[in-house]
Amino acid sequence: MTAMLRLDKEQGVRSSDDRADDMVWIPGGTFRMGSDRHYPEEAPSHRAAVDGFWIDRTPVTNRQFKQFVMATGHVTTAEVPPDPKDYPGALPHMLYAGSLVFIRPRSTFDLRDWSQWWSFMEGADWRHPYGPRTNINVLDSHPVVHVSFADALAYAKWVGKDLPTEAEWEFAARGGLDGAEFAWGDEFTPGGVHMANTWQGDFPRHNHNEDGYEHTSPVKAFPPNGYGLHDMIGNVWEWTCDWWSQKHEADAPKACCIPLNPRGGPEAASLDPCQPNIRIPRKVLKGGSHLCAPNYCRRYRPAARHAEAVDTSTSHVSFRCVFRPTAANERSE
Repeated sequence: MTAMLRLDKEQGVRSSDDRADDMVWIPGGTFRMGSDRHYPEEAPSHRAAVDGFWIDRTPVTNRQFKQFVMATGHVTTAEVPPDPKDYPGALPHMLYAGSLVFIRPRSTFDLRDWSQWWSFMEGADWRHPYGPRTNINVLDSHPVVHVSFADALAYAKWVGKDLPTEAEWEFAARGGLDGAEFAWGDEFTPGGVHMANTWQGDFPRHNHNEDGYEHTSPVKAFPPNGYGLHDMIGNVWEWTCDWWSQKHEADAPKACCIPLNPRGGPEAASLDPCQPNIRIPRKVLKGGSHLCAPNYCRRYRPAARHAEAVDTSTSHVSFRCVFRPTAANERSE
């Protein structure tokens, strides 16, 4: 299986023939993480350091995820009816297998009410991204969507990789431009050229599709950043393995891809305060998506971050993987 990552038994690192095309080496370094100029959860801006690591050149595609499912028989979260014990108070007829799908509304009243454009649709999953009657037949090169954190982590482990930390992801997204507004510089559309798949127009009703895409786009449809990485901004949000915190804190509860424990533990601070009776922890998403718009979600920037419940999947969330040579060496000792 070509997707599987092979390790050198002596060195515990990827052999050169495995990493040439699908991953990019990111040298370690320090950078200015976060922002004090945008949303409050991005603050405070601070210096952060990361060790060198390999990162996927693109988000994981439908083609790659299909190989994983065929080899392992993995069933995604969206394909399994929720356990009533995890959702106290929910009516039994509402607990069906499905996922959140964006549907453009005819009218909107309050942009704080996301239920006007998100629908939990029965039968929506990675194979059926816009509902049970849709498919991915011509979307092999598009990022896989409707994947929960557990689905992303299962794929990463299958290929011998991991999910990135928030700091690793943001460092890679900046492409060597420390402090720049976007992954390519400080101008959103330099020379009038769209550099990422985002929303143009009045969200959520009017998308002018000036970048050429209504939904997701092929993972290499837009130019790479300075490190040669595609889609670090826009197209789809991407899972990281850090627990969510309301702002950047040195002692925020973070852990890299440890087993999930929805009932307590270090991730307690990441529980959704809006749903105190449903103890589902949240992880950090990065990168924004094709639904990010200037009038609603200006999160198509490396510093931007968003909380996502680990049991949630949607039509605009995906992931990419990393490989850490230091971790491989530790495992081989």
